[in-house]
Amino acid sequence: MPDILQEFPIAADTARVYQAVSEPRQLDEWWTLGSAGTPAMGAEYDLDFGPGYRWGAVVTKADPGAAFELRMTRADPDWLGTLVGFELEPAEIGTLVRFYHRGWPETNTHYRVSCHCWALYLRIMRRHLEHGESVPYDQRLAV
Repeated sequence: MPDILQEFPIAADTARVYQAVSEPRQLDEWWTLGSAGTPAMGAEYDLDFGPGYRWGAVVTKADPGAAFELRMTRADPDWLGTLVGFELEPAEIGTLVRFYHRGWPETNTHYRVSCHCWALYLRIMRRHLEHGESVPYDQRLAV
């Protein structure tokens, strides 16, 4: 099964990056249109990406400042059961982020588009944490 992998530094401490990848209000700053959930093992997340894209996930890792992971439970077929995760490590300039989206069934068009979209979303997260930038949801894929 193919995976999407990204590794990059963010000039912010691990606690702040963990909040950005695990807390619903922070997810809404860079990824979702609206989300709800609690960053705790077994908790369910509601991930709203607009009409026809109300997805769900369950928390499978929640180690504050170190790791956070969601298993997709309600999504397009290619995303079902996949793992979206973040491993965080203190680094000289702040935090080293190792992102993964594991368990894709195949390298189809949806996989390739998602590779591109994840890079854009992660850049928006980085810019938000480092510079306080905010990009309206409907403009995020045009950044």
